[in-house]
Amino acid sequence: MNELFTLGVLIGIAHSGVRLATPYLFAALGEMFGQRSGVLNLGVDGIMLMGAFAGFYTVFNTGNLWLGVAAALGVGALMGLLMAVVSVTMQAEQGISGIGLYLFGMGMSSLLFKMLIGSVESVSGFRAVAIPVLSRIPVIGEVFFDQNILTYLAFLMVPLSWFVLNKTTFGLKIRAVGQNPEAADSLGVSVNRVRYATTILGSAMAGLAGASMSIGLLNVFQENMTNGLGFIAVALVYFGGWRPYGILGGALLFSTVSAFQLWIQVLGLPIASDIAVMLPYVLTIVALAVAVRQIQQPAALTKPYERGE
Repeated sequence: MNELFTLGVLIGIAHSGVRLATPYLFAALGEMFGQRSGVLNLGVDGIMLMGAFAGFYTVFNTGNLWLGVAAALGVGALMGLLMAVVSVTMQAEQGISGIGLYLFGMGMSSLLFKMLIGSVESVSGFRAVAIPVLSRIPVIGEVFFDQNILTYLAFLMVPLSWFVLNKTTFGLKIRAVGQNPEAADSLGVSVNRVRYATTILGSAMAGLAGASMSIGLLNVFQENMTNGLGFIAVALVYFGGWRPYGILGGALLFSTVSAFQLWIQVLGLPIASDIAVMLPYVLTIVALAVAVRQIQQPAALTKPYERGE
């Protein structure tokens, strides 16, 4: 057990934790925009699976990683558009429509995988890029500055999301629509247009989150490879209090726990693998129980809006 706490292993866990935070950040930050405007999308996991397949299949056939990223973004945006039509225009119950979208994404990605690929294949995905000078800083450089480009982009999205949400007119509209859509509408803000935009944006980021797994972290596609990560991303929005930096803290916590359980298995420590795999999900339940009591959610979250009410 002592070998788990050596400097080399601790650095390895931290490095893996930063790397594994990539899909959490993309998916949770995207979901944050939707929820801040009043739309809860429980289909994130299904969108991630479709994005993961689209990104992988594109790279598998073309060898172009950025085309894979574009494909994942496009598929995610299309699924976001579907979610917006059902939840915003048709005003269906958001929880049920989100679960339906998840099941669709899971089933369709599995079907496409069987039809178009058939067996587990690998691709040459994004490789780690060491940032000059910074990567040579002891410990910190190894942990933070020797990652792949999608990981850097995911962490860059945190301050960018904060800026958009708090320092732009678009961000002000998002917050207004999610807090008091009637007041926003009276000031000339199109509630439906804002909710469409945030749902599509969030879903595109969920698609990118899936691609970050299939062509960034694992370089393979497997059926149901997200293993419920999309639902953890939704939980992270609550855990982070609908704030980008809160989500960052939660993502690092969850990803480090995931890295910890992987290292337990790699080192062959006498801890049941099932218990180790369970850790992130147990943490999800605890985090939600604590966060929901302490933080007030957007007032219009999950509430449909119709002009003239």
